[in-house]
Amino acid sequence: MREFLGLDTSNYTTSCALLDTESGQVRQAKKLLPVKAGMAGLRQSDAVFHHTRQLPEVLQTLLPEPPQNLTGIGVTVRPRNIEGSYMPCFLCGKTAANMIGISAGLPIYETSHQVGHILAALYSAHMLSLLQTRFLAFHVSGGTTDCLLCEPDDTLCLKIKQVGTSLDLKAGQAIDRVGLMLQLQFPCGAELERLAASSTEQYRTKPVIREGNCCLSGLENRCQSMIQQGTAPADVARYCLTSVRDTIFEMTAAARQQYGDLPVLYAGGVMSNHWMREKLLQAGNVYFAEPAFSCDNAVGAAIYAAIQAEGGVTWQS
Repeated sequence: MREFLGLDTSNYTTSCALLDTESGQVRQAKKLLPVKAGMAGLRQSDAVFHHTRQLPEVLQTLLPEPPQNLTGIGVTVRPRNIEGSYMPCFLCGKTAANMIGISAGLPIYETSHQVGHILAALYSAHMLSLLQTRFLAFHVSGGTTDCLLCEPDDTLCLKIKQVGTSLDLKAGQAIDRVGLMLQLQFPCGAELERLAASSTEQYRTKPVIREGNCCLSGLENRCQSMIQQGTAPADVARYCLTSVRDTIFEMTAAARQQYGDLPVLYAGGVMSNHWMREKLLQAGNVYFAEPAFSCDNAVGAAIYAAIQAEGGVTWQS
């Protein structure tokens, strides 16, 4: 048995995962960073503080006893694999990985949070075979609303080119801002989805798409106006999520028009929303991760380490 540990200390979740490459099974443990009621996020200094406190607890939950077959460690050390991509919170995972790796004599494999999201989503969708070809991936979260052209890469596992993004608000930001307007707890995605489920309204939206990119600030303004006019909270939630869904649908169409009818993978916390999937599935040849693998997690980091150490996907996926 060969096992690979993954660590991810993103802006809002402390995550650890363990991949067994003999069975292809993963176990994971994670804990959200605490955010005070009414607040829309955390300062990086606070995120670093909370990760430092939570990481030993999360590791202990995942590994109550010292692992006997640990072969390598994967860790996300930056948001994206582009020059200048940096967030202090990822230093927590990097430091922990180095301390474990050095003390145990294990190799450490560093990647980006974005690659981790894509690998975890591919694993969950049983589509790791896409690593051998070109495909489109959406990384939709509080910090990104990106359409990515992905290609195999011997060094980085994935060569990623951004081919579409939000020119203003990110999808997760818009959802959280609307959720806070409705007095929901940050992060607001799951609560907003539950609230929207009680609405029977059917909205037609007009996504703003410019050369494959989108604009979402109008969504926030429209929801604010609806609230001021006394629209039921469930209907506001429904309109917000419909707008985000339709925007991603149109971005998908724009990317395929430019790059061909490639497979499309949807990843990131926003894409854990089950309600959005029905329309997006209409595009065909599209794949989703289960929520536990779509929200921030360390599974992708563990998979990255295994791929780098073993020269590819050596387990049944």
